[in-house]
Amino acid sequence: MSETTISTEKTWSGGRSPFNVSYGKLMMWIFLLSDAFTFSSLLVGYGAIRYSYPSPPEFEIPVFEDVHHMFEEQGGFIEALTEQGIFSEGHWPSPDMVFNHFPFAHGIHLPLFFVSLMTFILIFSSVTMVLAVEAGQRKARGEVTKYMIYTIIGGFAFLGCQAWEWTQFIHEGATLNGNPFGPWHFAALFFLVTGFHGFHVFSGVVLNIVILINNMMGTYEKRGHYEMIEKTGLYWHFVDLVWVFVFTFFYLI
Repeated sequence: MSETTISTEKTWSGGRSPFNVSYGKLMMWIFLLSDAFTFSSLLVGYGAIRYSYPSPPEFEIPVFEDVHHMFEEQGGFIEALTEQGIFSEGHWPSPDMVFNHFPFAHGIHLPLFFVSLMTFILIFSSVTMVLAVEAGQRKARGEVTKYMIYTIIGGFAFLGCQAWEWTQFIHEGATLNGNPFGPWHFAALFFLVTGFHGFHVFSGVVLNIVILINNMMGTYEKRGHYEMIEKTGLYWHFVDLVWVFVFTFFYLI
């Protein structure tokens, strides 16, 4: 009987990852996976509460319509739609009736225009992050700096838009335990989930600033690689991907 000898020379023993990635990247993927579970739980909870209420009734307002002029005799937009049963605690509010504001277009009905702009800004910042990672792989320090600055500007722009949207929502009377558009759960979940996501965006902007400063100081050039750009890029893309789901859940259903 012949004996078979199994070589273990290539078996991982702590020296090389079996996933063919560095320790830092592996830990980033594990962190993102755990964070994905958190966001999934929040969105599943939102979906369960959302569909415990009936859907809102159909109500059409032409885009670009001056809603303040349209309902001025009835005391205002929210009051008029509450009287007509469009806003009610008995059913879920229609997002396109709630999020219909746009800066410098006061009183004009622009359903979801502003949040669409926010989404475009965040996705575009993800594109510039891809370009920064690609430049890092080529060790093009100047290009990394340029694209990281664009990414940071996009992050700040998104946060500014979100702050404006929160301000409008709060100004109309929305709180953690109150909502003029319908069930209080709508406002509470909106603040919780978008606030949690906004915190991630803010954290990503801070990380990007740190990476930018290190790059400008030549830290990664001295190391001989730009892997930190890639790891931060993974986090930024994750934040962008999560926003796609938040946008779908809160603004489209």
